[in-house]
Amino acid sequence: MRPISFPANVLEPVKKFLLKKQEKLKQRKLELEAEDPFVGDNRLPNHAASDSGAVEEVSHDRVAALKWEVDKGLINIRKTLTRIKLGNYGLCENCGRLIDTDRLAIDPTATLCVECSGKKK
Repeated sequence: MRPISFPANVLEPVKKFLLKKQEKLKQRKLELEAEDPFVGDNRLPNHAASDSGAVEEVSHDRVAALKWEVDKGLINIRKTLTRIKLGNYGLCENCGRLIDTDRLAIDPTATLCVECSGKKK
């Protein structure tokens, strides 16, 4: 039995969307790295005020959390692009059934169908 897959003319716009989103996330990561007070010249040289270290720490933690989310998004995009290339995009990683197209329209990086996603929780 031949596995079900999306035609190339359907996948091309998805691929373009993901590549554009990937570039935006890479740019956002660079912006976040520039905002990190622990990187480069952004660090306050004099900690005369008792709260300046705390402000830097909170800012660093915020940037680190945002960078983690960006990295997670980049990984999901690369994984999805690989699935497109291998011809198994849109198939549930758990049960192998086709993921609903409405679900993929909302999140093109979805890897589980609604049923398997519900079981995972």
